[in-house]
Amino acid sequence: MPDLSLTGGAALLRALLPEQPPCVFGIVGGKLGPFLHALAAEPAIRYVGARHEGNAAMMACALSAGTGRLGVVVAECGSGGGNLVPGVAIAQANNLPLLVVTSNNQHAASYPDRGMFAGMDTESVLRPLSKWNCVVHDGRRIPELAREALRAAFSGRRGPVHLDVPQDVLRGTLRYDAADFPTTAASYRAMRGPAPDPEQVAAAARLLLGAARPLLLGGGGVIAADASAELRALAEALDASVAPTHNGIGAIASTDPRYVGLGAVIGGEAVLQALREADVILAVGCRFSSWLWDGDGTALGAQARLVQIDVDPQRLGAALPLSVGLCADAKPALQALLAAVRAGRAAAPPRDWVAQLRRRHADYRARLDALAGDDGSPMHPASLARAVGQCLPADALAVYDGGHTTFWSNDYTPALAPRTRLNEPGMSQLGYGLPAAIALQLAHPGQRVFNLTGDGAFGFSLQELDTARRLQLPVINVIHNNGDWGIIRFAYQRAGTRLDDNLAGTDYAAIARGFGCHGETVTHVAEFAPALARALASGLPAVLDCRVRFEPHPCLPQFAQMSGARAG
Repeated sequence: MPDLSLTGGAALLRALLPEQPPCVFGIVGGKLGPFLHALAAEPAIRYVGARHEGNAAMMACALSAGTGRLGVVVAECGSGGGNLVPGVAIAQANNLPLLVVTSNNQHAASYPDRGMFAGMDTESVLRPLSKWNCVVHDGRRIPELAREALRAAFSGRRGPVHLDVPQDVLRGTLRYDAADFPTTAASYRAMRGPAPDPEQVAAAARLLLGAARPLLLGGGGVIAADASAELRALAEALDASVAPTHNGIGAIASTDPRYVGLGAVIGGEAVLQALREADVILAVGCRFSSWLWDGDGTALGAQARLVQIDVDPQRLGAALPLSVGLCADAKPALQALLAAVRAGRAAAPPRDWVAQLRRRHADYRARLDALAGDDGSPMHPASLARAVGQCLPADALAVYDGGHTTFWSNDYTPALAPRTRLNEPGMSQLGYGLPAAIALQLAHPGQRVFNLTGDGAFGFSLQELDTARRLQLPVINVIHNNGDWGIIRFAYQRAGTRLDDNLAGTDYAAIARGFGCHGETVTHVAEFAPALARALASGLPAVLDCRVRFEPHPCLPQFAQMSGARAG
């Protein structure tokens, strides 16, 4: 017999408890009241109120990216749900498990809308960006539909799911069976991805063992599967070069002797050489996005044989012809490959090719260091980026935000472990940095969190300084402030065009102080370390407004070529 009397909002919250989300992000609202009242009484989940729904969604995405757990964001009907679009797109583009809950007007005035204020078909708005979504028309189905949504969020290629719940369903009180609400996620979804086919493993191992120039590409699938140790072990067994993609940063340490740079066209000459010359490429959880394109498509040599591991069968062979495709979770697939490789050969002899790539990567870093040696004012962006990398605490977490700033930050911020360096390559959404830093600080209160951002990007979400101050989250924002939309102005000037691309004159340090945060302006690289020490000692959210000049990154030509590339 039914033994629980719950509002629809309370039932929805109870259905989420097996996933143990640490936070729910959003903005308080009236129609969501039954859900939020229940949330206020739930000690295991923290409600985090943002200053904009889009930023709340980005916080939820970053929490998912930084921990592997479910991100949850809520929004009211109408514009509240519409404001979620950038964050839901981020989750879709970067394969992040995100649950989106929106309210809506009562059934008598919605689906179809009858003209009530804030009336919007939120299901249709978010459907193209969601892996799964629905309207909850009957409160009795809340437990079932929540399980379906969560199963979709974590199954196969992960992604965002959406439940739109009308006001009368949220408010209505019904009786439920306790058995409708499982206590563990394992009762309604698989907790591990599929294992690979043994014959395909054997075929892949033969290719890799026969390779003269093997390259391993570690994508976001490596991070999602917690398979970094297996990737590193396989690279060692093969003596292969390794390049992590944007979403795979930290899958192999940037100090590892087989690391040849970020797996992207902005990663330097060694990565481009590795892509062109490799005879066998093992791509793990990597979808070959445009960050790996050149002017004619994916930047691989014609001789390359591709071994691809992906949990989503639709991704296998989607970008390039396969030699071997393994539809499997990265961890069991790499474990099986490692065993097969070790059985086929005790250890690979050192490869001259890897040593050559490492020398080329060292030459690239030396050229960057020559640029970073510029001690002029305004600062060279390389000079600031190197100073930041040198000053980061050993266990610090960092988010990269902005166009050009991300290039320099990738070069100079040490990445030693998974989920310690985040960016947002899928949508490249400006303003991701501060919301993401807030989420990381919530998830890791004992570590220092940095947002390395450009001035243009920071302007998208700087109101969340208020959130950081209210929640006493001491995130550090380091702004590469060149007073421009840098890359765009550079490109337009070369074409002889000027538009409203100048952002000079804003005092971000003063804005920070206005929010009750610590704020300083840094005009010379020698000032950075002392300013950072003061910011860290303040215990407050902080902004270091660092005045740099625009200097084109050495890989900007490759980026421009990639931006105009044809797929395939």
